[in-house]
Amino acid sequence: MSNFISGTGRAIPNIVKKNSDFTTSNFLDEEANPFPNEITEIIQKFSSITGIEERRYAPDNINSSDLAAEAGAKAISDAGIDKESIDYIIVAHNFGDTPANAKQSEPLPSVASKVKTILGIINPNCVAYDLLFGCPGWVEGMIQANAFIKAGIAKRCLVIGAETLSRVVDPVDRDSMIFADGAGASIIEVSNDQAGILSHKSVTYTSNNEIDMLYYDCSYDPSDKNKYIKMKGRKVYEFALSHVPQAMKACLDESGIEIGDLKKVFIHQANMKMDEAIIKRFYRLYRTAVPEGVLPMNIQTYGNSSVATIPTLYDQVLKNELESHQLNKGDIILFASVGAGMNINAITYKV
Repeated sequence: MSNFISGTGRAIPNIVKKNSDFTTSNFLDEEANPFPNEITEIIQKFSSITGIEERRYAPDNINSSDLAAEAGAKAISDAGIDKESIDYIIVAHNFGDTPANAKQSEPLPSVASKVKTILGIINPNCVAYDLLFGCPGWVEGMIQANAFIKAGIAKRCLVIGAETLSRVVDPVDRDSMIFADGAGASIIEVSNDQAGILSHKSVTYTSNNEIDMLYYDCSYDPSDKNKYIKMKGRKVYEFALSHVPQAMKACLDESGIEIGDLKKVFIHQANMKMDEAIIKRFYRLYRTAVPEGVLPMNIQTYGNSSVATIPTLYDQVLKNELESHQLNKGDIILFASVGAGMNINAITYKV
């Protein structure tokens, strides 16, 4: 018997930030020097690589916990369950609640505790905690929830990925155009049939300075003393292409599922070209071509919302809200992510 996703939900902020909105930006390199390229050329190159045309930002009065609670409430409603029956609330994020213009996160109380409060769950046996695992946080939360249920510790869990990255980006860093806000949630519980999680794989790489690829550091503007999310894009790209396909293969192989039976791959929406290259290398490991329509993507309009990308994308496809992508009962899919740590994980799942 496996554990399956009985309900999903997402919270997408209503502020749309288009690429053209960055034309007044004054981007600097790591040495605080302006780029010789015209800003329109920088934006055009960015779009061609990442695939991002626009992203969503949360309004000032909305925090990560608010987005997480909204997505969680939708997942609870979608599953048709009593919220008081939830044993665990696991919220994956990177920076927690970061009030607008504060540039400093609020680590206490946990986002999960805030979500439980907003949802109005009274049951003290519903345990709420946060999970820090970089962009693969929601996938790891699903793996932990699956383990709790298999161990008999829980029967039903709410797993959420939520982030407001727009509040921790350096305005003079080109990479600020990548990041976005949002939340995705899922209810996971015992399945009465063979649907659900079939296998999973998680790895952490730290022995070759991987922790320096995604980090928190000072602005490229010397006059700005705040710290922001920073990324060595080329190194992240090369790391992902070298290691993610193997982790995905190890996960799929453990499930016993043939590559030809894989219907969709829901990969972290980090960078369109990188994701496409990862999928090509993954299928190359099986000496087969990438099937048409195997890779749904929403990065074009949602941007990179870190832990929220996979659950929001899955919710879209599951509810037939992403053109040319549908799922049917019995379909085999793969969730896969990579991010700060550097962490990689994957889940083989039967719808």
